[in-house]
Amino acid sequence: MISRVVTVGGPPGSGKSTAGRRVADALGLTYRSAGEQFRAEAARRGMDVEAFGHFAEAHPEVDRALDRAMQELARPGFLLDGRLQGPLCRRNGIPVHDLIVTATLAERARRVAGRDGQSEAEARRRLSEREASERLRYRRQYGIDLARETPELTVDSTALAPSEVADRIVAFLRAHDGAAAR
Repeated sequence: MISRVVTVGGPPGSGKSTAGRRVADALGLTYRSAGEQFRAEAARRGMDVEAFGHFAEAHPEVDRALDRAMQELARPGFLLDGRLQGPLCRRNGIPVHDLIVTATLAERARRVAGRDGQSEAEARRRLSEREASERLRYRRQYGIDLARETPELTVDSTALAPSEVADRIVAFLRAHDGAAAR
């Protein structure tokens, strides 16, 4: 068992969710995704992710409720997938392995375009808009600028297979977590 909560963050399309699920499976952790919860709430309200993001800009209670629910799970045995979860754990004094999966914007746009059935140009535009909305909300809500945060590990997935990304994270956790090494 890993002795801390594990968080996997990174921008949309980076492969963080795929990596997070694989890491959770490999280490016997319970996986939870802030993005899945956000998308489910958007759908419940009849909105797409972009529209719901703009709605959340004007309604801070949306992010606060989601983040509160995720932070209630922040304990050993859980892997939390979400861009903000690692920094929130640190600010809340929760022992955390804060990990980031990233990729170039071109690669993320390619992945999202393929996943969502849109052009790469449209995917790039939507990614940029979504990230701008999130930066605004994170700063306004919590004073967090993700560009200034320092994770324990960053894996660039641009040229890696999902299994390679997950393997690097698992190896890191086994090497840097006393409980996992036993």
